[in-house]
Amino acid sequence: MSSKNALIIFTRNPVLGRVKTRLAKSVGNETALDIYRFLLNKTKEVTKNIPGDKIIFYSEKILDKDLWDTTTYKKELQSGSDLGAKMNNAFETCFKKKYEKVVLIGSDLFDLEESHIYEAFEKLEKNEAVIGPALDGGYYLLGLKKNYPEIFINKNWGTSSVRKDTIKNLEKVNVHLLPMLNDIDVIEDIKQHPAFTKFLSFKEDIKPLDKKQIEKR
Repeated sequence: MSSKNALIIFTRNPVLGRVKTRLAKSVGNETALDIYRFLLNKTKEVTKNIPGDKIIFYSEKILDKDLWDTTTYKKELQSGSDLGAKMNNAFETCFKKKYEKVVLIGSDLFDLEESHIYEAFEKLEKNEAVIGPALDGGYYLLGLKKNYPEIFINKNWGTSSVRKDTIKNLEKVNVHLLPMLNDIDVIEDIKQHPAFTKFLSFKEDIKPLDKKQIEKR
C-alpha cells in the first residue's frame, strides 16, 4: 500500500442497455451509453490527480485495457446483493488493507470537482464521516475513517430517503456535509445542463408524423 488514503470509484461496465437505464427511457440506450462514457471520462479528469490510492470497483468484470490506466488506478470488482452490500464490501476491503481514510464516489456526477474530494479527505481529520448530499435525497460521496455496516442496510436505494436514513444511523458521530450536487439519473437532470446539449440535439420535441403528414410527403 502506497498511501493511507483510498478513493473508491464505483463504475458500471459500459455495456449497451446496462447503464443509465432510467435516462435511457427518454433518450434511448445508445445515447444513454454515450452519456455514461462521457461521465466516466469526466470522472477520470476529476480524480486522476488526487493524491493517494485510487481504486476502480467495476460492476461486472475488471477490464484490463480501458480508460482507467493501471499506473494511476488500482482495480477491484464489486461484490454484494445490492448497492448497500457492494459499498459495505468495498469499504471493508479498503479498511482491511489498513487505509485510514476511505472516500467513495460514483461515476455519474458531472458537477463533481477535485475540491469536493480534497475537502472530504481534509474533513475526515476531525470528523468520522463525510457525506456529499445529492439533490435527489441520496448522496454522491461517502467518506469514512472506519466502517459502519449499519449505514448500508435497510435502505431504499435510489429513493429520496437514503441520505436522511444514513445520517440517522450516524447520529452519534461527527458528520461533515459537502455542498449539494446533482447526479445524473433521469432526463430532467440534464435537460437544462449545457454540457449535455450535444447529446439531446434532435431528441427533444420530436414527434412521430401523423397519417396526414405522411400522405402529404
